[in-house]
Amino acid sequence: MKILSIAIIVAAVPILQAQAATPRNYIFFLPDGYGPASEVFARDYANFINNDTVTLPVDEMAIGYVRTKATDTYVTDSAAAATAYASGVKTYNGAIGVDDDYLPLGSVFEAAKLAGYHTGLVVTSRITHASPAGFATHIWDRDEESTIADQLIGYSHPLGRVVDIMMGGGRCFFLPSSDPDSCRDNDFDLWSYAQNSSWTMTDTRTDFDNLRNGFANASLPFAFLPNLDHMMYEADRDSKLEPSLTEMVSTTLNWLDTVTEDTEKGYFLFLEASRIDHAGHAHDPIGHLHDILEYNRAMLTVRQWIDKHPDTALLSCADHECGGLTLGTPDYFWYPGVLTASRTAGFYADIYSEITAQNYSSSELEAAVITQVFEPYGILNGTAAEVSALVESEDPAIYIGELLSKRASINWSTLGHTAVDITLFGYGMNTMEMVGSYENTDVGQFMAAQLNLNVHNVTKMLNANESFVQSIAPPSEEAKLRKRYFYEHEHGLMHAAGHKH
Repeated sequence: MKILSIAIIVAAVPILQAQAATPRNYIFFLPDGYGPASEVFARDYANFINNDTVTLPVDEMAIGYVRTKATDTYVTDSAAAATAYASGVKTYNGAIGVDDDYLPLGSVFEAAKLAGYHTGLVVTSRITHASPAGFATHIWDRDEESTIADQLIGYSHPLGRVVDIMMGGGRCFFLPSSDPDSCRDNDFDLWSYAQNSSWTMTDTRTDFDNLRNGFANASLPFAFLPNLDHMMYEADRDSKLEPSLTEMVSTTLNWLDTVTEDTEKGYFLFLEASRIDHAGHAHDPIGHLHDILEYNRAMLTVRQWIDKHPDTALLSCADHECGGLTLGTPDYFWYPGVLTASRTAGFYADIYSEITAQNYSSSELEAAVITQVFEPYGILNGTAAEVSALVESEDPAIYIGELLSKRASINWSTLGHTAVDITLFGYGMNTMEMVGSYENTDVGQFMAAQLNLNVHNVTKMLNANESFVQSIAPPSEEAKLRKRYFYEHEHGLMHAAGHKH
């Protein structure tokens, strides 16, 4: 017992020493929809592939758990969760940077910018999606993405521009509605406005690669938006067109390090592995798996960065679990070896759509589905009954994903989110202070305290602008009730909801 006691005391010394200082830079990394079962799922797959017992990079950074409920439900959505992380205040599902009374809440991101820190948003969803929006914008409803885009640029944000670097999808919300590729609800050309307001706006992989080769000719603010909609799932990504999340993270860290080298304050960087969640909604084990593995690669990159830059700290946790993923059947097995496909269920659903456009007989259709859809996705020994069920399904991509899941003994309990606690990961200065179980609001409050930021003062500044407060409130009581209680948000690609893409 004495030896054990001494070991504990010695182990505590580095932690006590670290508490004497606070980090210069902070990174918050959100793996959207990444629950505890998702981590086991990816780890078991890695073990199977390597024929060994291996750990994921995040396994070595786990420090606690986070409770996720919103104010109006025990099952949060991404908007309420992002707002809680960013502001330290819980709110209702669908809220972007506003409280239950639709009043704006200052965020750690905005407070950092006003205090002299540089800021970045790097995601694989639309940049206007709920999670990044919750850190840098304010609106009563997450689906008001045109307004969110306006605020991200600084066009309608009462504090001016609060974002220095943003990378992700969602270019359609920056194009005027007269453009056939636009998703905006008005004809304002935000892309051109941004270019004329000091922003460097780009949508090509070539420009991104030129950026990676050096920052001498690059200037802030900077936006890289290669896709009209979300970035592609990692399994479907064309590397000639899109960089990986890890590439975007590495490039942004190097750039922020360069521009803050001679400044008093460092940076606050929000990262999101967004599409883990989308694959959970779609019950697509392949999409879910490969975006989880990419999140782990990006987390390893951040950890290695912090090893070389010990003035930087990282916290990472999901907003919620998605899909109700469980592993195993009553025979005590699940089969990661079934997950052989290199493309998502959505990719093969598109092939199925092309097949159905052909003038095939029933036997030809069955053969085409089995050889071009089922087998490449890993659904072996497909039956005529399963092909018939695919034809009758309301959502072919979900049906295809569930067929593969069944063969792997993967189970999904919901097409939405669940209320389970999610894992908190931390690395770097003082993050061990967060060992334990916390509300999501505690995470944001901790980051603000570490950077000595007064988020409450930002809230007061926002609320002092009466015209802004009125502009972000719901237009009517009816609209408020419909969105908050009766409206199912579309999580998938916008073209699936009938929007222009």
